[in-house]
Amino acid sequence: MDPRRWGLLLALQTLGALLAAAIEVHTPGELEAANGTDTRLKCTFTSSVPVLDKLYVEWTFTPEAGGAGVPVFHYQEQPFPPESGTFRGRAVWDGNVNRNDVSIMIRDLQHSDSGTFMCQVRNAPDVSGLAGEIHLRVVNKVTWSEMYILALAVGGACVVIIILVLAVVLIRYRMKSRKRSTEISMTENKEKETVREKMMDSSDTGL
Repeated sequence: MDPRRWGLLLALQTLGALLAAAIEVHTPGELEAANGTDTRLKCTFTSSVPVLDKLYVEWTFTPEAGGAGVPVFHYQEQPFPPESGTFRGRAVWDGNVNRNDVSIMIRDLQHSDSGTFMCQVRNAPDVSGLAGEIHLRVVNKVTWSEMYILALAVGGACVVIIILVLAVVLIRYRMKSRKRSTEISMTENKEKETVREKMMDSSDTGL
């Protein structure tokens, strides 16, 4: 065989093997959570080889304002939580490598946690592939005091509306009752007047 054709075939086979060995990382992409809560950063992967002791996972974080990425968590044969930095004591392992799940949990979210979390997975010989990204947005959490004030405002408005409705109903009822009483009184007076006229007519006829 022509050496050039042999070299080309070998290169194509090598390229095919590399493409087949590219690991795929899956993340939700966008995530929104309330400050002060715990949230799970889900990251799973698809590998062409079984998960063995060579699995390596690295989580990093880039703030929303930009800047250099900071380490969050890494896994190599076992979970290694951060020993320093803003995620110390807050980033915990929440995955299951037997299910190709390398998720982590971030506790007590802060507004400064808004940004992009990167999940990089390597499972030799699957070492190439794009990292998974999660764009986290931390929003304000409604506190109990705010909920209490809101409940009082809504409750107060409902009470006022109920009182107004009852007042309108009562006023209409009284007006109808008064009108009815007036009509009854006029009818009685008319009947009395009729009886009186009849009595007067009878009296005149007797005379």
